[in-house]
Amino acid sequence: MLRICFAFVLAAFPVVASADLSGPVRVIDTDTWDVGGTRVRLHGIDAPEFDQTCTRSSGQGWDCGAWATQQVRGLYDGHTAQCARITQDRYGRTVARCKVQGRDVGQALVSQGLAFAFRKYSTDYVGAENRAKLAAAGLHAARVALPWDHRAAKRTADSPANCQIKGNISAKGERIFHRPGQPHYSRTRISTAKGERWFCTADEARRAGWRAAKN
Repeated sequence: MLRICFAFVLAAFPVVASADLSGPVRVIDTDTWDVGGTRVRLHGIDAPEFDQTCTRSSGQGWDCGAWATQQVRGLYDGHTAQCARITQDRYGRTVARCKVQGRDVGQALVSQGLAFAFRKYSTDYVGAENRAKLAAAGLHAARVALPWDHRAAKRTADSPANCQIKGNISAKGERIFHRPGQPHYSRTRISTAKGERWFCTADEARRAGWRAAKN
């Protein structure tokens, strides 16, 4: 009888696997890594896009996004990371706090001026960023558009003047379009690299295979 009861409890309350993940690092860009085959977005930090350019104090242009990525590859590619899952982002990536050789990676990258504290999601690294600014470390030695401002400006530039309908692809691969005024319109971001796009009319979006958002 005891065995039967125990089996019933296990069936009713399945054991949940550990939320942690670990494995060798492959750096995709500064704040996006593959860890043991899992695509990870590092929690609490943001970094220049790979194709983003900055301006040195001399006025010279600088491929700062590519530079930051190369620095991070040199530091972490091939090393083993231990990561604690926090959530999943809209692109299906695991958002996690990671350590390499016992040191918080987010803290290290912000301290070296290779990334910024992503205050929208965490204030954990604000102190490290302030110290990096004072030391003019890494990116802080140049004029750098903050990554989230750079992306917002790029989205505006890529948006046709009269085509304001956003064709979004969900984490499940579902194609959904959002019209101005709908609840999720303002927070929906369009990534043309993912196949997302802008539409001028709802009929155009439907013909292309997108469905209207339910709210």
